Amino acid sequence: MSAEPEPLPPIFTAHLFPKLEGMLIKLLRSLTPQDWEKQTLAPKWKVKDVAAHLLDTELRKLAASRNRHTHENPKITSNADLLALIDALNAEGVQKYRQLSAGELIARMELASRESADYHQSLDPFAPAMFSVSWAGEEVSANWFDTAREFTERWHHQQQIRIAIEKPGIMTREFYFPVLDCFIRALPHAYSAVPAERGTLAQFNIAGDCGGSWYLLRDIETWELVSCATGEKVSETTVPQEIAWRIFTKGIAFDAAKAQVQVKGQSEIGLHILRMVSIVG
Repeated sequence: MSAEPEPLPPIFTAHLFPKLEGMLIKLLRSLTPQDWEKQTLAPKWKVKDVAAHLLDTELRKLAASRNRHTHENPKITSNADLLALIDALNAEGVQKYRQLSAGELIARMELASRESADYHQSLDPFAPAMFSVSWAGEEVSANWFDTAREFTERWHHQQQIRIAIEKPGIMTREFYFPVLDCFIRALPHAYSAVPAERGTLAQFNIAGDCGGSWYLLRDIETWELVSCATGEKVSETTVPQEIAWRIFTKGIAFDAAKAQVQVKGQSEIGLHILRMVSIVG
């Protein structure tokens, strides 16, 4: 009798924050006045807007999580309500902090980054987080997942800046694999409305030194990520690592991504990953 497939292990990223944040500060210090106003992959944001957003979200998270301070927010009754709230908070924060001089923005970012790294490293990774990872469909998340989610935010926004100013991205396995592994945790939620027989398996590969393979298994009513291939494989999708993060953060159009991926088997299941979003907004 075969053993039951196991769920994926936790993702531990708290120890990576100081190094990633150090790279961000070094990057921002290298920017020219022209660099700050270059357009990023985020349609509404230039480089300074992205930097302002990174400062704003870090300060808001610290205020909420460390000091137990939150805004007077409207009642959230749907995902649309959550998106509207996040969009409003983001717009407010970008407007506030993009008005700072480059030097002041960097100085505040440096202080906030140190405090944020200390905060994430102080948490019990398995205790309930103050904020759930909504894009994974969770109502309650463990700290390790919320911290990993924050890590993906810091990584992918820094990547947007690097692309805008034509600087090399942080495409190393140490940093990029945890980002991909975290993004992939949205798969069961993203596939929740995709029908399949129990025991159906979909395999997803991210090709490249920073990638790997993930397996999505259909149970009676839900899809589950499992640690190995088990069940009846009906599709296998391979995505180049260069565009994977852009797919999951709305940084590339569906058709442009589709032209660069390979699918074996049932394309309607294999290609659905291109509609998955692993951010809020």
